Amino acid sequence: MKKIIYLLIIVALFSFLQIKNVRAEGFDPNNIISDLEILDYTSMDLADIQEFLENKHSYLATYSCPDYAGVTRKASEIIYNAAAKNYDCDGAIMSDNPTEDEKISKCKKVTISPKFLLVLLQKEQSLIEGNPAPSQRALDWAVGYGCPDSGGCNSRWKGFGKQVNSAALQFRDYIDNPQYYTYKMGNTYNISNTNRDPMDITPANQATAALYNYTPHVYNGNFNFYKIWQRWFTKIYPDGSLLQADGESGVWLLQNGLRRPFLSKAALVSRFDINKIIKINKSDLDKYEKGVPIKFAQYSLIRSPRGTIFLLVDDKKRGFTSMAAFRKMGFNPEEVVNADWEDINYYTNGSPITATSTYPTGALLQNKKTGGVYYVIDGTKAPLADKIFLTAKFKNKKIIKVSPAELDQYTTLKPYLFGDGELLKTKDSPYTYVISGGKKILIASDKVFSSLGYKTENVIIVPPTVLYLYEAGTPITEVLAENEQ
Repeated sequence: MKKIIYLLIIVALFSFLQIKNVRAEGFDPNNIISDLEILDYTSMDLADIQEFLENKHSYLATYSCPDYAGVTRKASEIIYNAAAKNYDCDGAIMSDNPTEDEKISKCKKVTISPKFLLVLLQKEQSLIEGNPAPSQRALDWAVGYGCPDSGGCNSRWKGFGKQVNSAALQFRDYIDNPQYYTYKMGNTYNISNTNRDPMDITPANQATAALYNYTPHVYNGNFNFYKIWQRWFTKIYPDGSLLQADGESGVWLLQNGLRRPFLSKAALVSRFDINKIIKINKSDLDKYEKGVPIKFAQYSLIRSPRGTIFLLVDDKKRGFTSMAAFRKMGFNPEEVVNADWEDINYYTNGSPITATSTYPTGALLQNKKTGGVYYVIDGTKAPLADKIFLTAKFKNKKIIKVSPAELDQYTTLKPYLFGDGELLKTKDSPYTYVISGGKKILIASDKVFSSLGYKTENVIIVPPTVLYLYEAGTPITEVLAENEQ
């Protein structure tokens, strides 16, 4: 009896660890893909699809066959037409060979993401990669439409062209007419989890409900879909990016590979330009683990439960050694906010502020003799290599002229640089760089630039001497932008 109990405990523990591992990889079975993603039929054009198949060395790159209407076409064209040029003509009186204009006038246009169809083809029959010579059966039942796992495939839907077209129409109907199907957004269902215990699933959107209607399994079916989608089409953003998921109000800072939420508007606008926020799909955001929240505005004054007052500068807290030091800096006691240790301990310790400290929030000092300008803070000075920093970074900051002797009191650092997330280019070069991890990362093309949500108005034009100050990092190419490793 004890052996049986131990065995059951081990099996249960193994099942728990497997499910935990699924979630650890970022998989949320309640929110697998967003409605915007599954409906974005403009995400790839015909040339993009063909190029994608070729880059993946897919058998489909050179495969041609009849489409749903019996017209021989390349696989890429069949996929594109099913996604962007499809029509539901059910009930419409049509000619034997309807033209595009006739379809437009008499039928309902039905669109869906070509990316979604590509992932479906891989998930069901591995037709995009890893299967250089698929069987005819795999091609004939490319997405498993009308061919349930239990067997008994319906020959009416046999053929690659019919499979892709029917899947596109079916998923669009799941979205448009959810009332006719088993799994609906917002309702909770106990769904099969392969050899594990069933899981309670509450689809967060129509797209996720559609995936369960098509494949009512958590792990074996929809987790596989998620992994392929993440690997192919979830974008990679560099550190310093300000991200906001479509349809959500929260803004996140990507830092050290983690997404840090801003808990107040003041915390955001005191540090960053809100015009640099990048709107992304929720799945692109969810791939990053959550980091420490950013709660207080830059240069906030907070009081610990013990009574110590701290000045917050970036991610550091600088404690005042005495109230005399606090008063000497000219701060207003009414600006001090009480904070608990949990909030305070998010910040690393900076240099204490004494009665003899200078410029605790940073200052621009100019050498009266040479004209050179330095950013001074915490007993250090960093020279500004070009006047572009004055207009792009310190636009409203006063410049204080001082003697060379005063500047000599501060430790000299390397030249001041733009921080992570900034977009830089030189006047005569077509190439734009994004700063990430203190390195300049080349953005390989305009297509990559726009696909990542960057805006040309946020690009700072700098002299070559400024770019030379950065070490070069790995370029962001089209492959990396779509995460096609």
